[in-house]
Amino acid sequence: MTFSAGRVLLDTEEGSTLIDVEVADSAKERQLGLMHRESLDDDSGMVFIFSEEQRGGFWMKNTLIPLSIAFFDAEGEILKILDMRPCEEDPCPIYDPGVAYFGALEVNQGAFDRWGVAEGDSIHMN
Repeated sequence: MTFSAGRVLLDTEEGSTLIDVEVADSAKERQLGLMHRESLDDDSGMVFIFSEEQRGGFWMKNTLIPLSIAFFDAEGEILKILDMRPCEEDPCPIYDPGVAYFGALEVNQGAFDRWGVAEGDSIHMN
């Protein structure tokens, strides 16, 4: 499956970071996500976009690389950031932010820390 390409601007108190993303905006794309990938470029990620407010979490079934995920609202405010571990066998844990959200951005684990991104910062599609 080929995902459409986009860019995300992460706005923090320390400045802004622009990253390349793959966009998962259909149910089929969101279900596949970053499964079966062995790596993800350092300054890239995958953004999951929903047309309605969501509750519930993400899981790492068949995902081979450790990721961090930022859940954001309709205005792009980051509500929750979680670290997720690879999971190849059931049962895989569900990473639930405990808040309603309209999108989520997955990046390599530790990238948000490296970029100075925290809850309350903003994500903007570019």
